[in-house]
Amino acid sequence: MFDLLIKNAEIYDGTGGDPVRGNIWIEDGKVAGMGSDAPAARETVDADGLAVMPGFVDLHTHYDAQVTWDPTCSPSPSLGVTTCVMGNCGFGIVPSPPKIRDTIMKNLSVVEGMDLDALRAGIDWQFESFSDYMDALERIGPYPNLAVLAGHSAVRTATMGEDAWVRETPTDDELAEMRRLIDKALDQGAVGFASSFSINHVGHGGIPMPSTIATVDEFSHLAEAVGAAGKGIVQMSAGGRGTVEAMEPVVEKIGRRMFLTTGAAMYNASDPERGKSWFADCAAAKERGNELYIQIPCQPLSFDFTMANAYPFFSHSAFDDIKAYSPEQLIPVFQDSAFRDRFRENLKNPVVGTIFKGTWEQVFIGAVAKDANKPLQNRTVADVAAEQSADPMDVMFDLALDENLETAFLGKFLNVGDEGVGELLKHEHGVVSLSDAGAHLIYMCDAGYGLHLLGKWVRELGVFSLQEGVRRLTSHPADLYGIQGRGRLTPGSHADMVMFDPAAIDIGDPERVPDLPGGGPRTIRKPRGIHGVWINGAHVFDGEDYVKHAKGPGHVLRDFAA
Repeated sequence: MFDLLIKNAEIYDGTGGDPVRGNIWIEDGKVAGMGSDAPAARETVDADGLAVMPGFVDLHTHYDAQVTWDPTCSPSPSLGVTTCVMGNCGFGIVPSPPKIRDTIMKNLSVVEGMDLDALRAGIDWQFESFSDYMDALERIGPYPNLAVLAGHSAVRTATMGEDAWVRETPTDDELAEMRRLIDKALDQGAVGFASSFSINHVGHGGIPMPSTIATVDEFSHLAEAVGAAGKGIVQMSAGGRGTVEAMEPVVEKIGRRMFLTTGAAMYNASDPERGKSWFADCAAAKERGNELYIQIPCQPLSFDFTMANAYPFFSHSAFDDIKAYSPEQLIPVFQDSAFRDRFRENLKNPVVGTIFKGTWEQVFIGAVAKDANKPLQNRTVADVAAEQSADPMDVMFDLALDENLETAFLGKFLNVGDEGVGELLKHEHGVVSLSDAGAHLIYMCDAGYGLHLLGKWVRELGVFSLQEGVRRLTSHPADLYGIQGRGRLTPGSHADMVMFDPAAIDIGDPERVPDLPGGGPRTIRKPRGIHGVWINGAHVFDGEDYVKHAKGPGHVLRDFAA
């Protein structure tokens, strides 16, 4: 007798092939068979009128901290994600000698928009080394399968201490120690090595995240660990220095795939050819035998923010000295016309990798603090400025100051425009990704990127067929990262499955919930059209809520294809 039988389903196997109507049966966490047979099982689910597909493989998450207090890694499994890659951008939480733990948490609170009080209350520091962390994940029992990247900033901080974000060049001994830590992490099951050169990645008090000041030579030396291991990938948040041209020699040297994350490769209506050029450069590199891919989101790059924490503007030099200011300190700065003029000059000549370039028509006024300002809600700053015959920057600052910097703004800065975004999503050197799940909890929740792809880009716009949309979310990312036995529903594969209604699948609206450790709020989104999620054959989400398990069914992944 089998453990589970799902019958009468339209089965999308993740390969991109046509769906097949039939049954699928599960034993010991794996697909035991598929077809018209209906063998006896301990549990039977009738999927009549519904479809079944593999669970999504999310290559870009930041659940490193959250999983220590929330094994479900909410909300990802409820949104169809069954495998998460953590440690992206090099911002993991190991190695974590006790003396640097508060620094790690302070930096994460800024660079990844995490609640500092929640981090301090929630992280269970039952680990110090990468090996300790992997073993801790096994004990925790996560709901999704987890793969972990070894992180550049993490090992730089552990090795160099406070010099990590001050001194560009490590000593020979420090470089050797960083390399030793990366080698050891790969030996202990890391899926690869992650780093960042992004100017937008700043930590507590405005300090640069350590890897962002490192040289290309240092990065290359550490990335060589992946080549020496003969398996795994490299992920780089590119910024202005991590271009395809600069990274291709590294890929050629190590012989492994590299995945670039950068706003410069996203569609920008004010510079529509820029994103295309990154993909073209990747294609040209492939012709030379070097594989580089772009992690491309299928949703607008958007941020909720207030002027008390204006993260989207931090890459502009006008904000360099005030990133750690309190609201009381910021008020006179924002009142100062000289500061506003400096910011205007920044917008005229933005540095490469900057998120916001003065597109005020993409900055929306959200929740306001005063009733008198409610007519402004859901309007763009540009629209209000035109109505008032005022400068958009002045409108934003004056409104924020009127409300003691409590006004909420929503910036939809990149990846806006269906035709332009759709063209990039279809490119063979793009990988649908970049949910940032677990991060930027105050600003956004893009963990449901897969549901959005199937709702908008498949059903609504027809950019992909349903079978191709499913492939882009499942076997495609799994294969590129060497994640074996995931992303497909074929006999012998792990039974990571999503039961859904193709006519209804989509992502819900953002909601604020006060469920972080200590009661802090975060933004979540709920699924539409999801009727069940299984991970390694275990039912984890029933369409409404999580199914409770004494220990989550997810696997801590340590073995990847060469």
